[in-house]
Amino acid sequence: MEVHILSGGAAQGVVRGLEQSFLDETGARLQATFGAVGMMKEKLLGGAPCDVLILTQALIDELEQSGRVESGSAAALGRVKTGVAVKAGEAQPDVSSADGLRAALLAARGIYFPDPQKATAGIHFINVVKKLGIFSDIEAALRPFPNGATAMAQMAQADEPGLLGCTQVTEILYTPGVSLVAPLPVEFELATVYTAALSTRADQPELARRLIAALSGETSKALREQGGFEL
Repeated sequence: MEVHILSGGAAQGVVRGLEQSFLDETGARLQATFGAVGMMKEKLLGGAPCDVLILTQALIDELEQSGRVESGSAAALGRVKTGVAVKAGEAQPDVSSADGLRAALLAARGIYFPDPQKATAGIHFINVVKKLGIFSDIEAALRPFPNGATAMAQMAQADEPGLLGCTQVTEILYTPGVSLVAPLPVEFELATVYTAALSTRADQPELARRLIAALSGETSKALREQGGFEL
């Protein structure tokens, strides 16, 4: 048996952390696809197998209204902030203010971040850069990737020093080789609620409900807190 999941990258660590215990308890394997939430929505609408969706609360609400998520099945995992990262072991800039963030971005040799059109953090990051008035100054250093997890993995593997990343805190904390500096300054803060819900096309609805309960309940509370979710 398999439970198919379409999930935003922010929840990857939680899903992977529950994978073995869920298999031991139910005999069902988790077949999960992670990526930008907009891309996961497109996959669902395109007919991809899906029992459980883990997306932003806003997208889950939208999909429930359109009949693609079972009414009343949604359960929040917690809030995830967007943060700044450097390669592990490198000096951490002060990004606690707009001026500090501006200086750090201008000094970065490369800036790794998720899709600026389909990823929650990527869309937000580009808007922040534009508000700071430095888009044209740093455009050559921008290195977008399909999702935050990929962006952080690529930054960790890059040889050059002086790199900066921006994506959701969970994706930074779950990636070896990069370190969280801090969330974005208060005036640019983005805290996104991630929510799990049952697809109305679920092939394994009962197993899906058990997984949603584990993802949002006491079973994964410590795992979520350690990974950057605010409960």
